[in-house]
Amino acid sequence: VQLVESGGGSVQAGGALRLSCTTSPYTTHRYCMGWFRQAPGKEREGVAAIDREGVITYLDSVKGRFTISKDLDEKTLYLQMTDVKPEDSATYYCVADPWTLRLPLPVGSSPRDWGQGTQVTVS
Repeated sequence: VQLVESGGGSVQAGGALRLSCTTSPYTTHRYCMGWFRQAPGKEREGVAAIDREGVITYLDSVKGRFTISKDLDEKTLYLQMTDVKPEDSATYYCVADPWTLRLPLPVGSSPRDWGQGTQVTVS
């Protein structure tokens, strides 16, 4: 699955940003989708995910601030980020998996498909 992220950039603390992930048609309906991030010197972590049953899960530190959603065109995934904090700064990756994607993932597991990432910097 090809995944292309956009919408990253620089934002001040307390501000908002919306990330988009464009895929092939029907992908967001057929696959479990999500967002991961990785900051320099830190491990990669799952931020938000929505599986094929529509179950949504979030990283505890972003609950109430970030919202994952899918467009009705079934090829676009979003991550609406609000009240952002400096610790949200990272490269954000759109991910997809044909089987499962509920956070936290089991130790050692990883989504199958990854985008190239988009940088988010909060100052």
